[in-house]
This record gives sequence, structure tokens and C-alpha cells, in this order.
Amino acid sequence: MTSTTDEGRIVSLSQKGQATIPKELREKHGIEPGSRVRIHENEHGEIVVEPLPSLRDFRGAATTAERGTDILREERKADKERSQRLERDN
Repeated sequence: MTSTTDEGRIVSLSQKGQATIPKELREKHGIEPGSRVRIHENEHGEIVVEPLPSLRDFRGAATTAERGTDILREERKADKERSQRLERDN
């Protein structure tokens, strides 16, 4: 069960403490079944769910050190933008 507020989505936890990430957020951030996310507490005490790149995203990165570095830079930039978006939304 989910509902929407001005501050985001409200979801219910299952008996096992599981929550479902709303579909529009999964689609927006490319979170697919089997994807991995990092859950952590930020400096404001808020729980943050952060999508992680899949191994598929890194396929071929080992062919050159330069390409691997480019991918890491892209991921760091995306992580920074995601963090800034989350901070703005709060």
C-alpha cells in the first residue's frame, strides 16, 4: 500500500521489514528486479536508498584503463547529482 504526500511516497513495511520502491522511482532510477541498492543514513539522520550500477554497466570497462576511469567518473557524477536531488527534495 502506498500513498503520496508533498514530501514523497509513503509505503508500508511487510512483516519482514520489507518495503517496495514505488514503480515510478524504480523506472526513473533504472532499478530493475535483481538490481542492487545501498541503504544508508545521511548526515541529517534520513534513510537513503541509493541505486548501484550493475556489473552489466561495467562490462568491457577492463579493456582499457582510460575507459574504466571514464565509467567511474560518470558513476561518481551520477551519484553526486542523485545526492543533490535528494537534498533538494527534502
